[in-house]
Amino acid sequence: MSATEILEMIKKEPSRTVKTEFVENLKRDLERVKFVDLKFTDMPGLWQHFTVPITELSENSITNGFGFDGSSIRGFKEINESDMLLVPDLKTGFTDPFSYDTVSIIGSVKDPETGEMFTRDPRYIALKAESYLKETGIADVAYMGPELEFFIFDSIRYDQKENFGYYHLDSSEGSWNTGAEANGSPNLGYKPRYKEGYFPVAPTDSLQNIRNEIVETLIKSGINVECHHHEVATAGQCEIDMGYSPLLRMADQVMMYKYIVKNVAKKNGKTATFMPKPLFNDNGSGMHVHQSLWKSGKNLFYDKGGYALLSDTAKHYIGGLLEHAPALCALIAPTTNSYKRLVPGFEAPVNLVYSKRNRSAAVRIPMYSTSDKAKRVEFRTPDPACNVYLAFSAMLLAGIDGIKRKIDPGEPMEMDIYHLSGEEAKRVKSVPGSLGESLNVLENDHKFLLQGNVFTQDMIDTWIDYKRTKEVDPVRLRPHPWEFHLYFDI
Repeated sequence: MSATEILEMIKKEPSRTVKTEFVENLKRDLERVKFVDLKFTDMPGLWQHFTVPITELSENSITNGFGFDGSSIRGFKEINESDMLLVPDLKTGFTDPFSYDTVSIIGSVKDPETGEMFTRDPRYIALKAESYLKETGIADVAYMGPELEFFIFDSIRYDQKENFGYYHLDSSEGSWNTGAEANGSPNLGYKPRYKEGYFPVAPTDSLQNIRNEIVETLIKSGINVECHHHEVATAGQCEIDMGYSPLLRMADQVMMYKYIVKNVAKKNGKTATFMPKPLFNDNGSGMHVHQSLWKSGKNLFYDKGGYALLSDTAKHYIGGLLEHAPALCALIAPTTNSYKRLVPGFEAPVNLVYSKRNRSAAVRIPMYSTSDKAKRVEFRTPDPACNVYLAFSAMLLAGIDGIKRKIDPGEPMEMDIYHLSGEEAKRVKSVPGSLGESLNVLENDHKFLLQGNVFTQDMIDTWIDYKRTKEVDPVRLRPHPWEFHLYFDI
C-alpha cells in the first residue's frame, strides 16, 4: 500500500462526527503533506509524539504500529521491557494547524512481545469502556460534552530549590494591575474585578480575538464548537465549548483542544494553562462533563414525567456517580492543585448531591431545553488537569454500576447549599479534601472500575503509586511560602 493510498484511506475514514468542510480541507491539505505526526497520551494525561516521513506509512506500519521507547514515558514500562508499538487510528487524522506539511494521527499502544494492546494505555482503556457499555446491553453509545476552562496569562515564572520557592503570574487583565505602571505604554484600566469576569464585552474582555482564532483552528481541525466566552475569574480565564461526541472521539478532541489552545496562545505571545487553581482567591478552572446514554437512537436519560425530565436510568446513573465520587476524584480531580479549587465559596462543586439548575451541586440537570435529545446530566467536579481517557471511562463505569445496582441518588437539593446552616451542611456529603484522601478512597473503592476489564488492577495500583510518590509526597515535603508568614517568628 502506497503513502498516497493510505492518505486516501484517511480521507475516506474520518469520524462521522466531523463536519464535511473538515473533510474537504483535509483533501486539499493532504496534497502538501510530507510528514505524519503520531500522537499518544502518557499516564498522567500529556500528549506525546514522534514524527515519521509520509513514505514510512505502509500497510504493515498501520496494522502493526511504529516502535518507540516505552520506558521514557510516564507510567508505561521499565527499561528492561521498554519496546512498545504505536498503532495509528486513521479515523483521527487531521492536518496539523501548527506544521504546514504535517498530518497528525492519534494512536493506541501495543506490546510487541505479546501482540496485545497495552493495558496501561489510557486510550485503550477508553476503547474498552465503550465496548463494555455495548456488552452490558444498557446502551449503544455514551455521549460526553466537557466544558473546559483555562487561563491565558501574559507570563509565568516559577522555581523551587532547597532555600527558596516561588511562582509569579501576570496578566494585563489581572485585577491586581489596576495601579500598575505599564512599561512603555499607558495603563488603560478595563480589568475584570475578582469573580466578575463572566461575560463582559471588550475592552474588559481583551481575549476575544485570540479565542476567535482558537475556535477557527478547532473547526478547521474537525471539532464542532458551540460557543466561547470569558469566564468568572480575573486575568484571562476563558471557556470554549465543544459539541458533544461519543466518549472516545471526545477524549481525542479534548487532547486536540488543549494542543490548539496552548499553541495559539503561544503564537500570540501568551501562555495558556489548564491548571485547576493557578490564582489564589478567585475561581479555579473546572471541566463540567455533560453525559447521556443512547440506545438505538433514543436518549435513555429522558422521561417526560420524571423529575427534571429525567428517567430512572438517568437517576441511577447519577446514583453511581455520587456513590463513587470520592474514589472518582483520584481520576477526575487528580492533582494536588485540584483541591485548591474544590473548596466552598468559588462555585466549586464539592457537595455530593444533585439538582436541576443548581450550580452548587456536584450533579446539575441543565434545563435549557425540554427536548428529549437535550436531556443529560452534568457532573461538575472534574477539572481539566485530568487524563480525559481515564476520567471519561471512570465516570461511565460509575454510572453503569449505578444502573446495574439501581442506586438511588436520594432527593434532589434545590437550595444554595453554600448557605445552609452548620448542622444542615454537615448532613451533606462532600468530596475529599486532598489528593491523598482521594487516593486512599480509590484504593478501597475500585471494583466498579474493574468491570469488563476496562481498568486493570495493575493500572489502578500504578496510578495510585505514581500519584503518591511523584506528586503528593513532593508537595508535602516542601515548605509553602505562606508557612513563613505563619510560623517564621515562632
